[in-house]
Amino acid sequence: MNGAGDERNSSDRTWPLVLRASIVAGIFTLAVFIGYRLLRNDTLPVFQPAQLDQRLVDPAVLKEQGTHHIHDFDLIDQTGNHLTLDDVRGHIIVADFFFTTCTSICPKMTGQMTRVQRSFKDDERVVLLSHSVTPEMDSVPVLRSYADRFQADPGKWHFLTGDRKQIYDLARRSYFAAVNEGDGGPDDFVHTENFVLVDPLLRIRGFYDGTSTADVDRLIDDISRLERESNGNAP
Repeated sequence: MNGAGDERNSSDRTWPLVLRASIVAGIFTLAVFIGYRLLRNDTLPVFQPAQLDQRLVDPAVLKEQGTHHIHDFDLIDQTGNHLTLDDVRGHIIVADFFFTTCTSICPKMTGQMTRVQRSFKDDERVVLLSHSVTPEMDSVPVLRSYADRFQADPGKWHFLTGDRKQIYDLARRSYFAAVNEGDGGPDDFVHTENFVLVDPLLRIRGFYDGTSTADVDRLIDDISRLERESNGNAP
């Protein structure tokens, strides 16, 4: 009987030790995680034209003084409303370039952009701009139908049409999303998988392959990092 009692007493003493060890291990793991987050440089780079593949950069842009910012624009979205730079100033922007009749990369890109919208659906700071590179075909009704297919929130995700040259200039000289070849004329064409991340100060902070789930995962994480930075919480 004494042997059984000693065994029970030993077991009773062991469980608190195991519990305390588990708590200590949990606290240590949490401390390591917090330390990593504090020590990690959470600030995304600010991309300047001179840092990029020079095939993407108009030589005239290299002559700009100071920090590169997205240029002004005036386009029309799928609701028929005008959208200008002032409407998105102060927001985090994800931009891409597509066309509704594309059957190769564009559906993949738009599907991935749907993931971005879903990740920040209640966050008014994040806006998505999808520019049509065939604006002469992608009218407001066409864009509205396309946006509806992907359940785009018109208050967050703007599918844009308008002046062709203006859109091509934005792709090449603002976002550096496509190779700098062509003049935006009838025979010119932009076809790029790039998503471009822009901060509230209209500076470029990242480039991503919009057909890649892994790269869009990185974009979603970078948007959150940019929000912390914009809130003044970046280390």
